[in-house]
Amino acid sequence: MSNAPQPAPQPHDAPGQRLSKVVAALVPCSRREAEQYITEGRVRVDGQRVDVPQARVNPAQQVQVDAAARLQPVEAATFLLNKPAGVGLDDALALLDEAARWPRDASGVQRNSTHLRGLRPLMALPASASGLCVFSQAPHITRKLTEDADWLEQEWLADVTGDIAPGGLARLKHGLVRHGQALPPAHVSWQSEARLRFAEKGIAPPVLAWMCAQVGLQTVALRRLRIGRVGLAGLPLGQWRYLPMGERF
Repeated sequence: MSNAPQPAPQPHDAPGQRLSKVVAALVPCSRREAEQYITEGRVRVDGQRVDVPQARVNPAQQVQVDAAARLQPVEAATFLLNKPAGVGLDDALALLDEAARWPRDASGVQRNSTHLRGLRPLMALPASASGLCVFSQAPHITRKLTEDADWLEQEWLADVTGDIAPGGLARLKHGLVRHGQALPPAHVSWQSEARLRFAEKGIAPPVLAWMCAQVGLQTVALRRLRIGRVGLAGLPLGQWRYLPMGERF
């Protein structure tokens, strides 16, 4: 067998046929279905996977379609990422590649290159925080995590230093006033000598650090575990999974 490099797909403006047209004739199927085969990563050109329907191929190149491929309707995607601390939104988006997908993702969603188009970060985490981070194309998810954000309970772990003031835990639960308004009640408990668990609605990450400061504690790390009914559920740091049909915030 020859070890010579395989010819690559040609640029979009190069001579030859569009890959989608070649696949449509090869299967056979409609041009729209051909584009879906390609964007789902089911097509190889000279042994290399190509997910760009506009790529040009010439007659000398071999185009293959996965014989086991079965098309499903392409639904708007929602990604759940366990974001590491120190990673901003742009770098978090870069983590949504195929290599970082959790091997135990049980959503059944077929990866499609169009899933990365128009993604919106929702209830975004600051770069310094880690944990559950949501990116979505789905209008109903976007509405839920914007219009109803203040009514969704979030669960956090806060690593802290310092000595808590007398009665501090009770004040964290209910009794702090910020900008003239009482903060909503929260479920707060110690998880260890240096870690607090918060479960509350309508509180942004900077407010959690402010709350801790009011009772003599300095926050050194924040990790979000859950938004509403959707949690990390074992998702490893730096990996992502799809939000499946039926799982709701």
